[in-house]
Amino acid sequence: MQQLRSDIWCAAFVRRHNSMGNFCVVSRRGDAIAGQIWIEIDHLDGTVSLFTPAPGAVMDHPPDDRVFQKRFERTDPLTVKDRIAREIEFDQDLWVLSVDCRTDELGLDVI
Repeated sequence: MQQLRSDIWCAAFVRRHNSMGNFCVVSRRGDAIAGQIWIEIDHLDGTVSLFTPAPGAVMDHPPDDRVFQKRFERTDPLTVKDRIAREIEFDQDLWVLSVDCRTDELGLDVI
């Protein structure tokens, strides 16, 4: 099964979280069709978490939907900003979604 386009997936994610009361925005637009999606969570306590796409090598079979891994958990915001900036230098097609949420529970498939 083919994955949903990145722009459609991001629009649905933003809409869902805003309707749940979490402030969510697209911080950076990437390639509409196949750009990677990174999600940063501001926990509103001075810490930030970062979810990135899970590597395909750790999965037994191709997933039906996007699968993420937690790259940073409740760390300082500069660490996450620096990591995102380094990735953008490498991958200009990267999407970044930013969510204000006190928990890490975003309804994502996480390994």
